[in-house]
Amino acid sequence: MQNEKINPKMLILAREARGYSQADLADLSGVSRSNISRFERENIQMGNEQIIKIIEVLKFQESLYKADTDVLPPALYRRRDKVAARTLSQIDANVNFYQLNIGNLLNAMQWEAPKLPMLPASETGSPETSAALLRRQWKLPKGVIENLTAVLEQHGIITVPVEFFTDRVDSRSVLIDDKFPVIFYNKRLLGDRLRFTLAYELGHIVMHTRTPFVTFSDLSKETNLFAAEFLMPKETILKDLDDRLNVEALARLKGKWKTSMHAILYRAEDLKVITENQKRYLINEFNALGIRKREPKETDVPIEKGILLRDLITKYRSKQKMSVKQMGAFFHLTEDEFIQRYN
Repeated sequence: MQNEKINPKMLILAREARGYSQADLADLSGVSRSNISRFERENIQMGNEQIIKIIEVLKFQESLYKADTDVLPPALYRRRDKVAARTLSQIDANVNFYQLNIGNLLNAMQWEAPKLPMLPASETGSPETSAALLRRQWKLPKGVIENLTAVLEQHGIITVPVEFFTDRVDSRSVLIDDKFPVIFYNKRLLGDRLRFTLAYELGHIVMHTRTPFVTFSDLSKETNLFAAEFLMPKETILKDLDDRLNVEALARLKGKWKTSMHAILYRAEDLKVITENQKRYLINEFNALGIRKREPKETDVPIEKGILLRDLITKYRSKQKMSVKQMGAFFHLTEDEFIQRYN
């Protein structure tokens, strides 16, 4: 392997994707931390023997380190307040790795990028109006969207479950090569949170992709309002809500609307069906019943699974007459890891 063909950015990506610090990689490979640091920081080349040791530890195909591409900068995720920086770095690296491979696949297939409407709230008047307009443009029936993942993929938005190594991060949406929309989501999400997360990222794609935003709190507020209206349109859900809302009613409505009891509760408050005090009372009931963090299993919503990426991989592999091992190598992966990541 020729030193000059190694891209330091790809080595950093591979190391962080495995969750290793420079010290970790030095311990595992036997290559000094100072050499690794100098290579990553200044592109001061290491010897072939050192590079081979590192590659053996990181377990990606040699082709990855020759890739001449940039990585995405750290991004905003749908997540809880506190997530360890090292965990976020690992998630960032893995999202970068997926988007590199998916971008290569789509470009190799000459896949036509979808033409998605851009509906910034600053132009439509509100996030809720953006959601209602998109439902009309996509000719969705009134009421419940039975399979949101299928709707997204019908409109060219790829959904990808990813191991995020934590329950505190939900998702990130990316426009690969500035044209292919992909939503990466935490494979640990339950069905109700997955649907809200996908609607949240859809709002981000159609409202913010071409529009600068001021703060993360503004972006998050807009996307939450978009998701609530997209999944639970005011015109329809109001017929199911009244001021006598209780835990049993919320559980029943969860089965119909396929969103969490919490999401329906907050929707009822936003629509002024219940007061803030009523919402707080019900949240206290959730706490007393032990269902604040984990709603009853008997109310679980089925987990939707996307098929678009799988179908694209299958189509490309068939056309190129590639084995599973060769397809894995195309994605810079061993056969086993390719199967694990892309099922």
